[in-house]
Amino acid sequence: MTDEQINAVIARALNADEHWMIQKDYCHDLNAMHEAEKAFDCPELYEGNLIKVCGGVQYMWHATACQRAEAFLRTLGKWEEVQK
Repeated sequence: MTDEQINAVIARALNADEHWMIQKDYCHDLNAMHEAEKAFDCPELYEGNLIKVCGGVQYMWHATACQRAEAFLRTLGKWEEVQK
């Protein structure tokens, strides 16, 4: 997925308005991802996906915004692999 696709899908998942969708860059802004992560009532599944994306539990605390965005979309079942 491209950064633009990721940003749009996360914004739609959060029911963000058009202005919000334009302003937030979930792929590069840890603050934006922190706000998005608050949407999960039960964060354990998200944390499991984040561990997988980061390559292990020891790395999840240093996850980039892009890694967090991927884990977020995987948790929602909205991640799409890039076709080669």
